[in-house]
Amino acid sequence: MTQAANPLLSGGFRIPFNRIRAEHVEPGIMQALQEAQADIDQLTSDTSEPTWDNTIGYLELIGGRLSERIAPSTHLVSVSETPELRESYNTVLPEISAFWSSLPLNGSLWERVKAYAESEEAAQLMGIKKRHLQKTVQDFIRAGADLEQDGKQELMELKIELAQLEQRFSEHVLDATAEYELIVTDEARLSGVPEAMRKRAEAKAKEKGTAGWLLTLDYPSVEPIVKYCDDRELRREIHTALVTRCRDGTFDNRPLLARILRLRDRIAELLGYEGFPDYVLEDRMAKTGAHAMSFERNLVERTRPFWARDVGELRTAAAHLGIEELKPWDSAYVAEKLRKERYAIDDEALRPYFPLPQVLEGMFEVVRMTFGFSVTELDIEEVWHPDVRYYEIFDESGEKVGAFYTDWFPRKEKRQGAWMNHFITGGPRNGGFAPHLGVICGNFTPPDGDEAALLTHREVETIFHEFGHLLHHCTSRVEIPSRAGINVAWDWVELPSQLMENWTWEKEALYLFARHHKTGDTLPEQLYERMVAARRFMGGWSQMRQLSLGTVDLELHEELAPQLRTGAANYSEEEVDLVQGDLVMEFARERFESFVIGPHFAELHILPVFTHLFSGGYAAAYYSYLWSEVLDADVFTRFRQEGIFNRETGQSYVKSILSRGDSAEPGALFKEFMGRDPDPAALLDRNLGPEPA
Repeated sequence: MTQAANPLLSGGFRIPFNRIRAEHVEPGIMQALQEAQADIDQLTSDTSEPTWDNTIGYLELIGGRLSERIAPSTHLVSVSETPELRESYNTVLPEISAFWSSLPLNGSLWERVKAYAESEEAAQLMGIKKRHLQKTVQDFIRAGADLEQDGKQELMELKIELAQLEQRFSEHVLDATAEYELIVTDEARLSGVPEAMRKRAEAKAKEKGTAGWLLTLDYPSVEPIVKYCDDRELRREIHTALVTRCRDGTFDNRPLLARILRLRDRIAELLGYEGFPDYVLEDRMAKTGAHAMSFERNLVERTRPFWARDVGELRTAAAHLGIEELKPWDSAYVAEKLRKERYAIDDEALRPYFPLPQVLEGMFEVVRMTFGFSVTELDIEEVWHPDVRYYEIFDESGEKVGAFYTDWFPRKEKRQGAWMNHFITGGPRNGGFAPHLGVICGNFTPPDGDEAALLTHREVETIFHEFGHLLHHCTSRVEIPSRAGINVAWDWVELPSQLMENWTWEKEALYLFARHHKTGDTLPEQLYERMVAARRFMGGWSQMRQLSLGTVDLELHEELAPQLRTGAANYSEEEVDLVQGDLVMEFARERFESFVIGPHFAELHILPVFTHLFSGGYAAAYYSYLWSEVLDADVFTRFRQEGIFNRETGQSYVKSILSRGDSAEPGALFKEFMGRDPDPAALLDRNLGPEPA
């Protein structure tokens, strides 16, 4: 297939997603890899004096071009996966991993990079070029450039296998989720479930040619059951199905848990680190696993009194509902009953005020008023699904700084959750500005017929969150793509996204879009006040859950992984993953016990479906969510003081943080905007409030 005939290699800004098919993926990516390798060979065979343009700059160009060619396929596997697409992508995944792993292990390339780093020209570098060179040298060393040849070969094999296992883990979660269906034939079992959800479930059943109500494990199906359904047995069935995915059968992820942990630990050891957390965190704000763990444990102690208060309130409320022993499938249900009783509010009362189109319009207006960026929708054909929309972002001068796609609703072939990703990283180019291109995806409550999708406030927060990531990408003014936008430390990357959530709690911002979808009436003042009053409700419970995940993540990688590797010699190759998979499950159960209120909560932990840790970028780094919350809560105090729509404050934030990418150390950027180091007090006040009596 020629380059002109393969849409993956079109090279245009607007990606022809409507023309990309499974048969394009393998030849397209293989051609892109071959061309990238030819460029690397040209770089390493260059006998002229190494310069920025022919060495570091050229290497950056090669990597950026390859990433842009691979990105559409990786994206489609997440949103429109078919068996053919999966097979094609998995065929080339080892080749992709091998290419990236080979770069720092290429002796000739490393020698040329070092030669340039020691040159007179390099000594004169300033600003982002100086930082990029330092980071590039560090990245090569961290990736094994100084290993002996045997070590390099082992490292490459380990990374290829790890990439394949992480992809398989993710596929198992997707397949197990898609496989589950439950038909409810007695509507009485859905007592308490909002009517809109019951209608969707009934429509799904009809699509299958079945009478009744079809329940799945997609978030818009699960959440109303565990939160509102009066039938305790149905709650148990759905909750258990959700948390026990991938624990046995075809999609069993338990063996993968052990193998992934062993591989990561060996990689860290091979590169000279005491453990995987130290390896991962060396170039992040936390710097070491010990520092990250100290952060977690400090917050655990400060959160525990609030958690104990919340547990007591849940147990009392459960008893009033006739539930003698609180189980995992009861907690959301009891909490929602208590919230409604205490604050006279529930998510369903707010939904009519948050139709998706209005939410988007309001969010774009918040961004225009605060930061000076405007957003315009454009009708295009080049999309992967009819639900997809396309927008362009402009700065105050009218210059297009970026564009993005949105894909909001669940489908069987789409992975769960909400996320932002990037296709093209632009920035300053040859005296002009090349626009960025990204995407936001979600799995929100879909529309009912021709009506607009009505969102919960949490879903509104999620949209603002992901748009914060998108802004971080699209407003970047860093000239080197791999140091631009969201290409920053993981414990810094969530600051712009979590900061955006704050505007969804401010009256002046909410009233830009919180209007009843039928009457047009603004969200009533009383309803708003009750919503804000309920913000800290179960704050200790929620924060302790996040802390449990972050702590166990670090313990798995720091403490258990070395034990697994040492103990692997006691088992045959056929049995080691099965046996040790159960050891991982038991270790997690024991560690979760100190964060929960009973054995059922610890036993039904999420490890076999925890894609953040086992197929995402949060391995040994889940702590970064709360770390970033400390940062965002603190940063928003300045907006609160100076005005949430204060353009000068907004522009200062854009100049000091949002547009800066990885052009400086995160702590320095924070200090530039705030004038001091981070203070956790704002987070504790926002999430927890005053110490319980």
